[in-house]
Parts: sequence; structure tokens; C-alpha cells
Amino acid sequence: MSYLHQFIFGIYPYIALSIFFFGSLLRFDREQYSWKTESSQLLYRGQLRLGNILFHIGILGLFFGHLVGLLTPVAFWDYIGITHGQKQMFAMAAGGIMGLICLLGLLILIIRRFSSDRLSTNTTWRDKLVLVWILITLLLGLSTIGVSAHHADGEEMVALMTWAQHIVTFKADAASYIVHANWVFKAHLFMGMTLFVIFPFTRLVHIWSGFGILSYLRRTPQLVRRR
Repeated sequence: MSYLHQFIFGIYPYIALSIFFFGSLLRFDREQYSWKTESSQLLYRGQLRLGNILFHIGILGLFFGHLVGLLTPVAFWDYIGITHGQKQMFAMAAGGIMGLICLLGLLILIIRRFSSDRLSTNTTWRDKLVLVWILITLLLGLSTIGVSAHHADGEEMVALMTWAQHIVTFKADAASYIVHANWVFKAHLFMGMTLFVIFPFTRLVHIWSGFGILSYLRRTPQLVRRR
């Protein structure tokens, strides 16, 4: 196992999470006025609702799917009688569906943003970075389905689960479990981890506001009317 592999998959996850948490706290403390989605609805409404709905359904499904799929102990699946191959097939199907929904929504939002002169002019480099980064990460994730289809025994999936669980339990041998993983999985993991690095410096910080969903549901409705 090379030092670079050990760094990326054994040390870098902790660096990414540290920047994610402390960067978000610093952003909230120093730049609260920038803590927003920076909605473009006032500039151009076309396709916003459809793209937003599809993108958020897909991305939330992928996030919680990864969370449950990677962090649920392998012993639990064995205990309830689900084989590694069966779990992999379910993960491929669910991930493929949610991934395609998310991709469709993302493409609608990207085309919408760059087909409107007003939106394109008001798009910052950070907005472009987020869109491109999520798109590449998503395409790599969808590509892993084809790779997984050639390994129906589910062993590579188990290796990825073990890596993730060793990372969250601070075990130093985590990186060793994915030394022989296909490069597509490694690229997807790297892009996903780096998304946490850029998170505090972009509009993505508004996700934290989701924890205040109850107060959001109780607020007075806000209407954006046509000119």
C-alpha cells in the first residue's frame, strides 16, 4: 500500500470532515449574510421548480442511501439473512434510480443557468465549481454500477463498507481495505470527500438550515410574483 493511498483514504477523510465542520462554523460566525441558497428565482423562473424537485429528491436519496448502506454493520445484514450479493443488487438498483433522478434535475438546472444571460452573468466561479463537482461525482457514482455488475458476489461492496466503518470508528487500517478497489470507486470516494472540503465556501452551507425545518414549516408563506 503506497503512502499516497494511505493519505487519501486513511488521513484525508479526517481533513475533509474537519474543514467541513469548522469551516461551516467559521462561515456562520463571520459571514451570516452569505448563509443562503442565493436563489435565482427572481432573475429567471424557467424550469427552476422541476429541476429543483428532481435534484433534491435524487441527492437526498443518494445521501441517506450511502449513509445507511455504508455504515450499517455487515453483521446486521448477515443476521437478517440478506446476502452480500442481494444487498449489492438492491444498492445498484436504488442508487441507479436516485442517481438518474438527481442527474436529470442537475442537468436541467445547469442548462437553465447557462442558457439565460441574466443567470449566467450572475453565476460566480463558486457556483460553477459546485455544479461541475457534483456532476462529475454523480457520473462517477453511476459508473460504479457497471463495475459492480461484474462482481455479483458483493465482496467489493463489503470492502467499501468496512472502509467507511473503520473511518468513522477511527481505525488506522481503514485504507488497507480498498487497496484493490476499482479506480472508479476510488475516484468517486475522492470526489465525494472533497465535496465536504468545498462545502463551507459555497452556497451549499444552506443545507445546515435544514435542521430548522420545523420553524421553516411554521413560517408565513413567501410569494414571489411575476413583474
